[in-house]
Amino acid sequence: MGTSSDTIAAVATAQGRAGIGVVRVSGRDLARLATQLLGTLPTPRVATRSEFLDADGEAIDSGIAIFFRGPASYTGEDVLELQGHGGAVVLQMLLRRCTELGARLAEPGEFTRRAFLNDKIDLAQAESVADLVEAATETAARCALRSLQGDFSGAIEDVARELVELRTLVEAMLDFPDEEVDAVHRDDALLRLERISEKVLRALAGGRQGSVLRSGLQVVLAGQPNVGKSSILNRLAGEEIAIVTEIPGTTRDAVRQTIQVEGVPMHIIDTAGLRETADRIEAIGIARSWDAIAKADVLLLVVDACTGLAAADGAVTARLPQTLKQVTVFNKIDLSGEQPSAREDASGWVIHVSARTGEGIEGLRRTLLTLAGWQSGSEDIFMARERHLVALERVRGALVQARQQLAQSELLAEDLRIAQRELSAVTGEFTSDDLLGEIFSRFCIGK
Repeated sequence: MGTSSDTIAAVATAQGRAGIGVVRVSGRDLARLATQLLGTLPTPRVATRSEFLDADGEAIDSGIAIFFRGPASYTGEDVLELQGHGGAVVLQMLLRRCTELGARLAEPGEFTRRAFLNDKIDLAQAESVADLVEAATETAARCALRSLQGDFSGAIEDVARELVELRTLVEAMLDFPDEEVDAVHRDDALLRLERISEKVLRALAGGRQGSVLRSGLQVVLAGQPNVGKSSILNRLAGEEIAIVTEIPGTTRDAVRQTIQVEGVPMHIIDTAGLRETADRIEAIGIARSWDAIAKADVLLLVVDACTGLAAADGAVTARLPQTLKQVTVFNKIDLSGEQPSAREDASGWVIHVSARTGEGIEGLRRTLLTLAGWQSGSEDIFMARERHLVALERVRGALVQARQQLAQSELLAEDLRIAQRELSAVTGEFTSDDLLGEIFSRFCIGK
């Protein structure tokens, strides 16, 4: 990645033809570039009808130019947005003209990285930009927007503020070790510590819920041929996604579909029936089924309720990874005469459904939500990433350790210092350059 003093430019809209395409430019002083490109410097923060000019003064395109003078801009620098026609060729011509005028092509996430480095947003907000772009459901998008607006950062800053106050109290205990005063301070420190711990636990719970919204659940449908896996996929999806016939082996390759249950994305994979076969094409599909199972979070082992578990089903179960959550789905209860049900036993969840009539499907959806860790009606949900959850767990651990050290102020002070350092990593106040590079490299170019 180039230096932060460079002027950068990128196409900020997706590839392909569209009615409108946007080229974004950011730098310390864009007055000269804007004047040469547009013939004049637009009034800041006013949409201006302009022609975008090449080196000979000929129009490349015409559209709207908006100039944001730093620091009142997304990046904190001067920003020029050129909104023209959304053809790939014309956008590349416009981008090339920007580079001729001294800009370089932006790296992935470089605009948002500059916003972070220029204190326009913190690191948690920066990451929520990517989460908002990648949101797979409406609920995930709303959650990411709340994080972008600072809800998550505000919760972290609230905890950090109380941690600073508690550390100040502990330092007073160290400086004035009078026994009577120390006892009063110790009681106050315990109350503060418990209050901080409760807030950290709430942030962790909200972060875990947001993590579910962000990544969803990888679910694989497996079982013997002709037990109704494709029919269950169609029921869960609410449309005819997979081909359903009475011929065993109809599904030759994995069929993937993302659905949402209460806003939680469920990535469902319908696999080929797991059986021994001489058909080379079907065998390839079965091998891919096992690959999908190895990467899944949950396995729905579909069984014919009329015949029950067979030896082949036991062989499938024996090959499953130990960390995989298993749900045994007895399908075709409309033929077996059983009632729809969902229960958990020592081997996992057992559910009775009818893909043909839809009985028990809602229970299956509820079970998937339970396995995803989703709690309906949860408040204070944050679009947290794995690194946020790890940091908050470390904060929680340091606070547990601190409570055990209340009688030893020096050790208590050290545990609180560790907790504050881990908390600061969430918002980027204490973050290595390597971590920043890893985070922003996953963004879109133009963001």
